[in-house]
Amino acid sequence: MLMVSTMCLAILLPAAVIGQSGQQSDTQAINGVMDAFVDAWNHHDAKAFANVFSEDADFTNWRGISASGRSKIEEFHAPTFATIFKNSHQTFTDVKIRFIRPDVAEVDVHWEMTGATDAQGNPRPLRRGLLNFVMAKNDGKWWIVVMHNLDLTALPPVAK
Repeated sequence: MLMVSTMCLAILLPAAVIGQSGQQSDTQAINGVMDAFVDAWNHHDAKAFANVFSEDADFTNWRGISASGRSKIEEFHAPTFATIFKNSHQTFTDVKIRFIRPDVAEVDVHWEMTGATDAQGNPRPLRRGLLNFVMAKNDGKWWIVVMHNLDLTALPPVAK
């Protein structure tokens, strides 16, 4: 009986190690997508921004306005990158990844933004928010499939 258990451990251990290294590699790849997302934002590049989304992705901004499909996400962002967000700078303060399956992940990203203006061109104060993504791995590459944005700036501070 002891020999069988030892054999099972020898067989399972490499699979567990492979699973961990695969997840570590996927975590790095997802963080790479998040880096590309924020880099595109900070360069105000609607095409690069949209290119981290899957072809059939759904995007919803903090006001509840949506765009479906990569080309519509690009169209949606181009005018705002040329106006209210043309001098904006976004940083991520925390990225949390939860794998639902090996090829599906939920990603929460806390963000801060400076340099945004209102429609009249007046500076907006520092903004903070939460991005929520559902990401999927397709043909070896991670894509944003669903994104929701929440602006936390207007909310009262959380009681401690």
